[in-house]
Amino acid sequence: MIVVVPVDPPRDGLVLQSLAEQSPLSDAETASLYEAALADVLWAVARSGGDLLVNYRDAETLPEAQADGDPEAEIRSLVSNALGETADVRFERQVGSSRSARVGNTVTHLLEREDAQSVGVLDPTVPLVNRTEIDGAAMSLRRHDVVLGPSTGGRIYFAGFSQPIDFTDAYATPELPTLARRGTEAGLGVGFAPMLPTVTSPVGLQTTIAGIEARQAADRPGAEATAALVDDLGLSIGEGDALERR
Repeated sequence: MIVVVPVDPPRDGLVLQSLAEQSPLSDAETASLYEAALADVLWAVARSGGDLLVNYRDAETLPEAQADGDPEAEIRSLVSNALGETADVRFERQVGSSRSARVGNTVTHLLEREDAQSVGVLDPTVPLVNRTEIDGAAMSLRRHDVVLGPSTGGRIYFAGFSQPIDFTDAYATPELPTLARRGTEAGLGVGFAPMLPTVTSPVGLQTTIAGIEARQAADRPGAEATAALVDDLGLSIGEGDALERR
């Protein structure tokens, strides 16, 4: 399975904006969180049996206010810092005017033009993912044409395909039922991966922190980069499940 990780340059005001607006975190802190989550996701893919493809946004697909500098160089540097300079990583730029279009163009190209057997699109904000979920999704794609990994709030953290679907507005909210319907409308079998939280919302971040703490208590470490940042920022879950600083 080719594992596509769509990556934005981690700039203040660009990544995890909803989290910055709804939590105690600043734009700079959410950008750091994005970097940490991305590092954990890249490590998980590198340890799996999948082939990593980093699908980066360049100046043409970024908002005008964020289109300065060299986004590709920023993202290549992040990947190199996470995996090392010798890591076997393929880089391709995103093409399309919306998330649905960009994902659809990449998946369809890999399946139809490069004859990939299966393609999985893995969100860069799901630090609790590990090789078990990735390899399990690859096996599920041998039985199902579409495999979806549910996350909080009707979102998904993973979408795998062995056949293309109609991607027009396929990532419209809520993503999970929308993509499932697109699969069934195309006459394809739809399967599901285990649920995992992303850090795109306060609820998702709280669930991720709880998962990190649970794994540490069980001596089953994971999401090391995100865990270190959460500790540095002093984040914890307070009364009423509120996200707060220690």
